[in-house]
Amino acid sequence: MLFMMEWKVNDGCMEDGVKKFLSTHAPLPEGATQVFRYHAPGSQQGWLVVQTDNFAHVYSHASEWAHLLTWKVTPVVDDDVAGQESAKIWGGIKLACGW
Repeated sequence: MLFMMEWKVNDGCMEDGVKKFLSTHAPLPEGATQVFRYHAPGSQQGWLVVQTDNFAHVYSHASEWAHLLTWKVTPVVDDDVAGQESAKIWGGIKLACGW
């Protein structure tokens, strides 16, 4: 499963957050894989996509950083999964929008 982990640095925690990130590189728990991580310059926010079959890995990583970051975690699927599942529901239906 894929999880989009959006973070925002808590007020007053930027320096501590950067120090921890630079010293640890924010590793994920064993059994979780980083698909990508992006930082929005100057905004104190970023995004991390994690692949794991165990939501506890996501929870563990978020908990490790919870004193510095506020998290929003959303399960996500890629285009292949979205397309396959959508075709099951909408495949035989003529859509009003003309697709």
